[in-house]
Amino acid sequence: MKVSIITAVYNRVDTLTDTIESVLSQTYPDIEYILIDGMSSDGTHQIVQRYQDRIDQSIREKDRGIYDALNKGIRLAQGDIVGLLHADDFFTGPHVIQRIVQEFSKEPGTMGTYGDLNYVDSKNTGQTIRRWVALDYQLPKFRWGWMPPHPTVYLRRECYQKHGLFRDDFRFAADYELLVRMMVFHRVPMRYIPETLVNMRVGGLSNASLSNRLKANREDARAWVVNGMRVPFGLRWLKPLRKLGQYF
Repeated sequence: MKVSIITAVYNRVDTLTDTIESVLSQTYPDIEYILIDGMSSDGTHQIVQRYQDRIDQSIREKDRGIYDALNKGIRLAQGDIVGLLHADDFFTGPHVIQRIVQEFSKEPGTMGTYGDLNYVDSKNTGQTIRRWVALDYQLPKFRWGWMPPHPTVYLRRECYQKHGLFRDDFRFAADYELLVRMMVFHRVPMRYIPETLVNMRVGGLSNASLSNRLKANREDARAWVVNGMRVPFGLRWLKPLRKLGQYF
């Protein structure tokens, strides 16, 4: 079972090496690594060149943002399973992909998996700021502000072929819209892996300012509307409130 891992990067010279090394250190033997660089200008390209012979496919060209870049990678992917590892993130250990494949193999009908995630300090990555424990999925949870940590989500490639890629008309919440579409609207069968799979450095576009957070909240509601579903009551408050428990 081949696994395609996609990294979209733009000006991440300080963190990209950790991301690439965490992919290359995986013990699972059948990995396709795809890297999409949106014309970085800070030395990121030199890092990519250093690993060029160990990256299966790479593109360096302008894009319309991270979701456009990720879609390019998904279109290139040849794996049975597709996952994303952002350029600020890294796997928690060398056996993560092996564990994900094992979970897919338990039930032939499994179309996706997800696990837990740590938010770590951007400089001292050994310091955990928040711990996102996803727990088992039940459909009503989404209506109460739940979602799995999107960097831990792995889907069969046919899910993207059948149900579509990221909507790049969403700027802040395309990841949430994709999960609502896959897990709520299309009821894609998912399995939870009760282990921390990814370390994510604190930050991110949607949380960069209060203005961005408010815009992301509006896009969260729109994610339901574009899929022909009623926006859950109180979503704009319930989704942020769920994050409070991750600090304790």
